Amino acid sequence: MAESSISFFVEKLYDSVSQQASLYGAVEGQVRLLRNELEWIRQFLECADAERRYDKMFKLWVNQIRDAAYDAEDAIDEFIFKVERKRLQRFNNLKFLNLLPACVVLPDKLRLVNELNGRISETNITLEKILINKRRYGMEDLRAYEPGSSSGIATTSERYSNQMVARKEKRIPTVEETNVVGMKNDVEAVKGKLLEGAMERVVVAIWGMGGLGKTTLAKKVYNHSDVQHHFSCRAWVYVSQEYNIRELLLGIANCVTTLEDEQKRKNENELGEVVKKCLQGKRYLIVLDDVWNTDVWRGLSSYFPAESNKSRVLITTRREDIAVDAHSECYKLQLLGEKESWELFLNKVGSEAVLTWPGLEEFKKEIVAKCKGLPLAIVVLGGLLSLKDLTPESWRKVLKTMDWHLSQGPDSCLGILALSYNDLPTYLKPCFLYCGVFPEDSEIKASKLIRLWVAEGFVQKRGKETLEDIAEDYLYELIQRSMIQVADTRDDGRVKSCRIHDLLRDLAISEAKEEKLFEVDENIDVDVPPTSVRRLIGNIDQTNSPHLKNSNIRSLILNRSIDGGDEVCLHKCPKLLRVLHVDSLYKLPGKIGELIHLKYLCLSGIKWGIFLPPSIGGLVNLQTLDSGAEFICIPHTIWKLKQMRHLNCWGGRISSRQSMRERWVEGHLGVHQMTNLQTLYLEGGDWLKDNNLGKLAHHLKQLKLDLYSHPKLKEGSFRSIAQLTGLQKLKLLTDKFIESEGLSTSTPILFPGLESFSHHKCLYKLRLVGPIRKLRVETTLYPPNLMQLKLFRTRMEEDPMPILGRLPNLRILTLLRDSYKGTGMNCPHGGFLRLEFLQMRLLDNLEDLSVEEGAMPNLKTLKIEYCDQMRKFPDGLLQLKKLQRLNLYPVSQELMSGVLETQGEDWKRIRRIITSQVPP
Repeated sequence: MAESSISFFVEKLYDSVSQQASLYGAVEGQVRLLRNELEWIRQFLECADAERRYDKMFKLWVNQIRDAAYDAEDAIDEFIFKVERKRLQRFNNLKFLNLLPACVVLPDKLRLVNELNGRISETNITLEKILINKRRYGMEDLRAYEPGSSSGIATTSERYSNQMVARKEKRIPTVEETNVVGMKNDVEAVKGKLLEGAMERVVVAIWGMGGLGKTTLAKKVYNHSDVQHHFSCRAWVYVSQEYNIRELLLGIANCVTTLEDEQKRKNENELGEVVKKCLQGKRYLIVLDDVWNTDVWRGLSSYFPAESNKSRVLITTRREDIAVDAHSECYKLQLLGEKESWELFLNKVGSEAVLTWPGLEEFKKEIVAKCKGLPLAIVVLGGLLSLKDLTPESWRKVLKTMDWHLSQGPDSCLGILALSYNDLPTYLKPCFLYCGVFPEDSEIKASKLIRLWVAEGFVQKRGKETLEDIAEDYLYELIQRSMIQVADTRDDGRVKSCRIHDLLRDLAISEAKEEKLFEVDENIDVDVPPTSVRRLIGNIDQTNSPHLKNSNIRSLILNRSIDGGDEVCLHKCPKLLRVLHVDSLYKLPGKIGELIHLKYLCLSGIKWGIFLPPSIGGLVNLQTLDSGAEFICIPHTIWKLKQMRHLNCWGGRISSRQSMRERWVEGHLGVHQMTNLQTLYLEGGDWLKDNNLGKLAHHLKQLKLDLYSHPKLKEGSFRSIAQLTGLQKLKLLTDKFIESEGLSTSTPILFPGLESFSHHKCLYKLRLVGPIRKLRVETTLYPPNLMQLKLFRTRMEEDPMPILGRLPNLRILTLLRDSYKGTGMNCPHGGFLRLEFLQMRLLDNLEDLSVEEGAMPNLKTLKIEYCDQMRKFPDGLLQLKKLQRLNLYPVSQELMSGVLETQGEDWKRIRRIITSQVPP
């Protein structure tokens, strides 16, 4: 993967020299010489065959090349850092504003340029010596790359990119959905153990080697309609090797009940009692996926009521002793047979044309033999070949390369995974390896992964497309190759979150260490010098780790902090950081603004609040600021950051306006200066005046705006929002009580100044919090492609269903507390033709819900929760043949009795799909 590192550095040199040529002065010639030499080396490395990549002499040569490139990168980044620091010092000491220089004073600049010139010259000399050594020690006979072998192919990438526009319109298949071939008998066997047998609580364990599909089987059983109907309460948690009992209990609690913020902060015993109380008296199914330690069951079992109601716990594990220790009914998952292996392979390849090939039987036998019945190996190999030319010759070259990979060790699965990694195009390799920085079995938000890839420089420019769109293409290609799996999808079918199989994660961590991409702190060898670490990941003692003293670190990702050590850590923060991800931080040091190379700053896991220092305005390259704090105070200097792409600070408040002196020096600061902004989650304030927000019409895609404390800004804000025609997602929070505005209860309001959404053709997700009172009748005023609508405290007084039912693309409708104040709702004939999900929660006045024939024909999930006044189950729901899940909890005893006691086949079907009733 050294060619990837070199490629990104070469592109960085191109941009840097072209944009800041005057900054380099006399050293520009040495920089261009370095760039040209590295470009030739990069091309050479891309053409080197896979076998050479494992040759010790070749690896040594590549490592030396990479280290030289890193030295040059350090030199240039340090030069830019020092120049900027000198400029800021000059600015701070300046007494007369009209004497402000454009750059550093001449003596300082000459000294820094000379220093850079010396370091770049040394790098060029070092590279020349390394190239001479290649010839001296007989490394000139490197075989040229053959198309179809293990290295990435540009034509494959281009062919894939051409298909991407059409593919984005479709739902990306998950590995779990694909990998069900041959599992029919397994599903029935495990399902039988869950549904039948003793009345006592029983533990069932699926065990077997890695890559067999244990999680896939468990999910198939968990989501089976018979299982859903049998258990009134279900929960799923991933355990993994680095488990925490409290976090597992929190995950279970979130599955079986709705936790308030205060409850989420309870300790282990308190959370355990919450779980126990929720499960008490219910027939439950709890899945503990990927258990590695016998202590897991011992730590959790006391919180699972052992009642005689056929409750079950399902465990997946690689270790038989864990299954035995839990006194479980064991089910050992077997390897696939020849027939099932071939069927799964064809499903993944996705082309029936293969069946017409001459000599197909030989291909079949060879592929099945190499994969040895292991589903993960089959799926990954199928994903690899699905992107090759659909010819026997192309496939033979891949299989020939596979022979060499499999000869390197006894584990066929690891050999195939290594082959698939080596087959990745250059631009995809670091993206795949980077997935290893996330904790085992964690669900990775696609948006977060994409923004990290962009910040790290892994995403290469391509025409006029945004870097985020290109990165999303990278994500889809990794999914197509089965290198990562889809965990969840958005309402428009795009990937919402993903996951990496633990075997592939092990491969990623191993290769990343080999390629010096990143190091996991607890895995760093004692003899590894701190200066060689470029990216540091893990749960480390920040105050003592010698690696934090390494000034060359580019990324610092601390997934779990240690008692305030973060603040100490950041005071000594390496000055060349590009990515900083920290948990549980209370404040940032004032010198954070010196990190001028920083592109990604994430302050996650913060429960309360945080104050950002004014110096944050010095982070001139910052692209993403992400905070999970309930409150975050942001200085007005944030508006200086013109490279900002994602400002995600829900609960964030701009602290003060710009002073007259600052305005005179810097001009009027405002959100309109963030011309690259795509995501904005923020509390309203004076920054919304002068229609600054509306000036981002062509860039802003996601907006969450809290206007609750700023009622006077609403109308102007709505006019600005009306101009944001590129929006895809919008959440608006206004005040809760319309009476404060003195508006008549009969006034039809969409929102003042935002009477029409008809021009928002990209808007597919809309959440409104605050009074509307009455919906406009004309559906042409609504977003034409709206898929999801959530209403909360909208206080509508007239039945919204006849109007909302005419929205042509609505698939998800959520009506929460105080969204509707009336007593009756009617879903008319022909309404909600595409609706799949409907939730009505805490509608305190709702007494009657009627569903006319022909309404909601595609509804799959219906949730009626905490609607206490409903006394009768809507008969019209009996006609909904596609309804798969019905959630009634808690509802009146009168309504529930009617459901449980009324006779007839339709009523039996309704009873089978109720998933959250309190058992009689």
